Parts: sequence; C-alpha cells; structure tokens
Amino acid sequence: MAIPTGTSFLSSLGGTAGISRARRMKNLLWWSACVLALALVVAPVVWILVSITAKAMANWQWTIFTQNSTGIGGGLLNTIVGTMVLTFGTGILAGFVGVGSGIFLAEFAPKNRFSAIMRGACETLSGIPSIVFGYCGYLALVVGLHWGYSLAPALIVLSLLVVPYIAKSTEIALQQVPVAYREGAEALGFTMPRTLRKIVLRPALPGILTGMILALAISVGETAPLLFTAGFSNSIPTGALVHEPIGYLTYATYTFYDEPVPAAQHLAADASFLLVVIVLGLILLTRLIVRLTQRYSPTRRDRQTRAMRRAAAAVASGTVAAGAGTATPGA
Repeated sequence: MAIPTGTSFLSSLGGTAGISRARRMKNLLWWSACVLALALVVAPVVWILVSITAKAMANWQWTIFTQNSTGIGGGLLNTIVGTMVLTFGTGILAGFVGVGSGIFLAEFAPKNRFSAIMRGACETLSGIPSIVFGYCGYLALVVGLHWGYSLAPALIVLSLLVVPYIAKSTEIALQQVPVAYREGAEALGFTMPRTLRKIVLRPALPGILTGMILALAISVGETAPLLFTAGFSNSIPTGALVHEPIGYLTYATYTFYDEPVPAAQHLAADASFLLVVIVLGLILLTRLIVRLTQRYSPTRRDRQTRAMRRAAAAVASGTVAAGAGTATPGA
C-alpha cells in the first residue's frame, strides 16, 4: 500500500490548513529576498573570477615563473618571491604579537579600565586606513631611521595592519572555550600555563588559525603601505632587511596595467590572477585546518547529538507515515 508523503501527508494531518494566503506570500517574499541577497554576494565574486581568469588565460605564458620583470615585460618571478617573503614574514611577526595579545586579553587581563582601553586601541588600530600606515612607516622607518625602501619597514607596517584582526580572533576563540574545561583543569591541579597549553588552546586552535590566515590574505592584497615602505625592485630579494627594495605582485597589478606596452598589461592580468589564486589557496587552507582540528572543538559532541536526534526524528516520522498509510484502508 502506498505511503503518503510530502504535501499530501501534511495536508492529511491538517498541517497546512491553518496557514493563510498572506502568510504564504510573506514567506515567499522572505525567501526571495534571501535568494536575491545571496545572488548579490555571489555574482560579483563570480564576475571577478571569470573576468580575471579570462584576461590572464588569453595571453598566458609559463615564463612568468622563470623570468624577472623588466618594467615593460619579462616575467613575475621577482614579484612572486617577494610576495611569499612578505607573507611569510608578516605571518611570523604579526602572528607572534597578535596571538600573544589575544591570549593576554582573554586569559590574563584584569577586568578594569586598562583592559577596556587596550581593546579600544586594538579596534581603533583596525580602523585606520592602510595608506596612513604606509605614510607613517615611510616617515618613521624609511626616512627617520634611514632604512630606505626595504623589507623591514614593509614587514613592520603590514604586521601593524593585521595584528588587530589576529588579536581579536584569538580572544574570541579563547572566550568560546567552555569554562568547565578550565574548572576541570584547575580541579586536577593544573597550573595556569599548563591549562592554557594543554586544555584551552586546542579547542581554540581552529578560530586562531582562521584569524591568522584571514589576516595573511588581507596583507597579500595590500598595495598602498608597500608603495611607501617596500618600493619595488626587478630583482629577486636577497634577504636583506634594509636598504634593498623588494618586488611584489600588487605593484605589478597597480602599475603595469597602465603601461603602453601590451606585454606589461599582460603581466598585470597575470599578477591579478596569481593574487586571486593565492587568496583562494589561503581560504581553502583555512577550511582544511579547521576540518583537521575539528576534533578539538567543544561543540562537536553537540552537533553529533543534534544529528542523532534529527535521524531519530526522521525514522519516527517515517514510522508514523507508514502507520497512517496502513490504517487508511481499514478506516
């Protein structure tokens, strides 16, 4: 005997009889607005990806990975290496300061005006335009300390730019760890450093790493601070911290597209494509790290419980539906 499902089953139970036409229209308008909002978010991303990929692939040459830029052509090897050096250095410097600041604010900072001032300063720092960071770095480091356009000023400015994001994400991730974890460790006689290292940091690790990689993705796309601090060079960086300009991909995108030479314009498109690939790679790395570290998440058991309850509810509803279908002929 056929088992009634879907709308027919709900109608037989009177599930839709009490829903007015106006309520259905409001529901339809609400879901239509949600779909429209999602389209407004997805459409620009798809347009950017398609347009940049199309322009880059139209004149793609693998020599960009083997040749340095010449100003009017060549490749992008020096800018790729320079971007990797800047990203790696920013990750170390900003990660050390940002994670340490977040741990202090979440675990050790007293609940007083001093902590409020520190949090306010961190939020204010995150709202300063990046070009202001670059200008201040130019006056204080490039000119004031006579370092010139070089790697060290660029790393310091980029780190100051992204430290607030790392500190805030670290603080939030630590605050989301249940208090019961800390209480249990204290009951077992753990010291505060051991509790932080063994108990608290592990479930907070996905949030901390997500904030760090997001900050690195922000730093990869910056141009204005580097124009004031790093300058530009057509050579591969040697590792010198001062008195040596360094190349980077955003400069090629910002400058080469306006050159009258077609080869330089093609390099601008290639640099844009590589930047998109790097940012997407960082985002995918974030998701991978979160997935691999999910076993430390304090909400994992709650999600498993909810999933089991949904499965049990589905089985129960199927049993009810089967019973209703069997009882209908006898009635």
